[in-house]
Amino acid sequence: MKALIQRVSNAKVEIEGKITSEINQGILVFLGIEKADEKPQVDKMIKKLLAYRVFYDSQEKMNLSLTDINGGMLLVSQFTLAADTKSGTRAGFSSAKSPAPAKDLYDYFLTQIKQVHSPIASGIFGADMQVSLTNDGPVTFLLEC
Repeated sequence: MKALIQRVSNAKVEIEGKITSEINQGILVFLGIEKADEKPQVDKMIKKLLAYRVFYDSQEKMNLSLTDINGGMLLVSQFTLAADTKSGTRAGFSSAKSPAPAKDLYDYFLTQIKQVHSPIASGIFGADMQVSLTNDGPVTFLLEC
């Protein structure tokens, strides 16, 4: 499982020209689900995302987590993160989990994180989404579980 996270001052998802979800200060999470991923990887990623220190403290050091600042999370499924890009000039997707079980894990992720953190917003799995954000920093990390 891979999560590309960006610290944002705001982010939103639009589908067919309508805003379907948005957050203010927090993190935008692009989630890539791989073949071997199951619920334990989701649970581990949730803990990591909530505790990962990407926000500044009073000494201007990245010592604060999403939980510490009570920031928002915008979760967007992105199967292209599971791509194999090691060779050639076209990505291969054999390492990505197939759509139906990937959607189940994405839904599980949303259910679990909403029980422990708020605010949570999300894109729609498999939809053609336009994602807009203001990357604060910029700060971007690739997390893997």
